[in-house]
Amino acid sequence: MEKFFRLKENNTTAKTEVAAGLTTFMTMAYILAINPSILGDAGINPSAVLIATCLASVIGCFCMGFMANLPFALSAGMGLNAFLAYTVVLGMGISWQVALLAVFVEGIIFIILSLTNVREAIFNAIPLPLKRGVSVGIGIFIAFIGLQNAGLAVDSSTLVTITNFTENFSTQGICALLAIIGLFITAILYIKKVKGTILLGIIITWLLGMICQIAGIYVPDPQNGAYSLFPSGIISFDFSSLGDTFGQCFRADFSGVSIFSFIVVLFSFLFVDMFDTIGTLIGVSTKAGMLDSEGKLPGIKPALLSDAVATSAGAVLGTSTTTTFVESSAGVASGGRTGLTAITTGVLFLLAVLFSPVFTSIPAFATAPALIMVGFLMFEAIGEIKMDAESLRDSVPAYLCIIAMPLFYSISEGICIGVISYVVINLFTGNGKKITPLMYVLAVLFILKYIFL
Repeated sequence: MEKFFRLKENNTTAKTEVAAGLTTFMTMAYILAINPSILGDAGINPSAVLIATCLASVIGCFCMGFMANLPFALSAGMGLNAFLAYTVVLGMGISWQVALLAVFVEGIIFIILSLTNVREAIFNAIPLPLKRGVSVGIGIFIAFIGLQNAGLAVDSSTLVTITNFTENFSTQGICALLAIIGLFITAILYIKKVKGTILLGIIITWLLGMICQIAGIYVPDPQNGAYSLFPSGIISFDFSSLGDTFGQCFRADFSGVSIFSFIVVLFSFLFVDMFDTIGTLIGVSTKAGMLDSEGKLPGIKPALLSDAVATSAGAVLGTSTTTTFVESSAGVASGGRTGLTAITTGVLFLLAVLFSPVFTSIPAFATAPALIMVGFLMFEAIGEIKMDAESLRDSVPAYLCIIAMPLFYSISEGICIGVISYVVINLFTGNGKKITPLMYVLAVLFILKYIFL
């Protein structure tokens, strides 16, 4: 391990790296409860999604550890899974098989781009305020989904309102109340800097629900979607459910799906994944002091390649885009500096496959606080968007991008509106030289999308 991971050179030890890998896993293991829930809404077998998510995480972490020797962990990205489920499948009416094919193609394109300098060039072409706006918008969108999953935000004559806690209290009201309690617990733990806060929040909220079921406060009613909160088992060696998703992206039925719609979906995945991954790499590397004097990350090319390989592999297995997790910063803060941290996290994801019955039985109201808190963590980037008079050409498009995502219930619409508004505002306020050729191309493509779709 010393020779391969260069531990002494990076001022670390095997013990520190393993502990850092465990910390990273604890902070991002919530994805194993949330991803099956989100993709399950798109009609994908939750059990299959869980196994696919674990295996894709293993592939991503192992690639990052062995190829790049960096302490970054990967799994199915938050925001990207919501985009696949709620925008592409439920919003656009595209089958999940076609959506996974778009993810697979995206990964292949990223593999090609990662072998060159194209990916970095594209990243540099998009203005930084808009990148931050995308992150904030996705955060609010995820939080809104969390409020819905908790049963707190419901339909009304005003489009959305808070739930009536007293109506159907034993099946719905109590779940909404438990979600609020879980959110407060998660927030308190996070403020106190407890490791594994998000995962602990899910477990505690779930346990409180179990206590309510034992006490008769929560009453299971499967016909109305209120299931027992106790798992049917703990360990399972039955991996047959993976057959429901493995390779299904290659059997996609394109009937009713135009090639232009597929390209729009593909580009949306490309856009979001690109900035999420590179932004995470730069952000976590900065905190770890890994950037060189020019602000570059040595080994970023194999890191990007690891992300791309994991994305394509994940699509074949049956999960949404696999990307580098910002929660890797928890492991870095614990001293992780080499690929051994990522390898440790990957091994833990592999072991998690055996405990699939536990993860798939976690109720939506228990994962809702995690979604809302993840939204808060992504919202952090709003403080980096300048709002002074001299920066309005940048901040207004970022603002439009942010509000469009939750209000239009679509990440892609936020991206489209952000890019178009950036080009139009800068062009007609005498700042056209600031716009890159790529931004003009994107703006035209998105305008054509609204005309022909």
